[in-house]
Amino acid sequence: MKEMNPENISELLKLARKFNCFYLSGLHQGLCKPFIVAGHQVGLIRSDVMKHLHRFPEVFRITGKLVELNPAFRDYKERTTKVADILMKLRKENEICALKGWRDECFEVSAPFFNESLLEMDRSAICLFGIRNYGVSVTGYLFHPNKGLCIWLQQRSFTKQTWPGKWDCFVSGGLAVGYGILETTIKEAAEEASVEGELVKKLVPAGCVSFYFESERGLFPNTEYTYDLELPLDFVPKNADGEVESFELLTAEECIQRALSPQFKTTSAPVLIDFLIRKGYINPENEPNYRYLVELLHVPLQSIYNWPYTAVSAVNGGGEE
Repeated sequence: MKEMNPENISELLKLARKFNCFYLSGLHQGLCKPFIVAGHQVGLIRSDVMKHLHRFPEVFRITGKLVELNPAFRDYKERTTKVADILMKLRKENEICALKGWRDECFEVSAPFFNESLLEMDRSAICLFGIRNYGVSVTGYLFHPNKGLCIWLQQRSFTKQTWPGKWDCFVSGGLAVGYGILETTIKEAAEEASVEGELVKKLVPAGCVSFYFESERGLFPNTEYTYDLELPLDFVPKNADGEVESFELLTAEECIQRALSPQFKTTSAPVLIDFLIRKGYINPENEPNYRYLVELLHVPLQSIYNWPYTAVSAVNGGGEE
């Protein structure tokens, strides 16, 4: 993205840069090493993670250019078992922030344009390896006779392993091993907001958003499959799985202000912004950085991991993608 005068950057673009902080900065610094599994690059690994992996050379082969899962591990099951053993050891040592949020729920690990999954890994550990992860998000909305476009937001439970107590999209969840996209969406809608029966049949697929975030926990190249759900005026969501503290119905403008606040889950902001763009609430006439904003809702994650080029780039200190 072309550099802009800081005085011309809107608040929404600042937010988009925040949830794309690694895409815009860290990705090009050459400080991470490509993570290779069965000849495919599936992620990037920071130095703070590599220092732990150095202790397990029988599983992770670390060179000046990359980190490779031992190629002697030939299949999905063996790779999964070997990696899980190391992660359990590291979890017991209780030194790695991300592993303190262990989920007992696994995500698939695969490579772009390669249909076969290479292994699975607990979702808490995915960010340690910069592995692409996928989720679903539902925007529950309605057109109020007086307030216009209104959107339901949820406040996450204060006991959630990540982003506790933060405001979030109406319904969302990770794409776990063994579950399809629509299947996950229907399951999460029932568990989080008691959306079932005829109402859940009104889910409308609305594409996806993609972004590359970084925090102290790790690297997050995220793709969220989005769904829209127009709700009746008298519908009141009720949580069924204990993971939601409360719900609140806000106007579109109130939602934007909530998303811009520290009380909102940063990595859920792309879903809300994308919805408001598709509904015309955010448009080229009222958002001065519209085209940049749209670009940062759909970063090309499918082409970011292109080892061996990435390995050369990392050694040489980065470069243009």
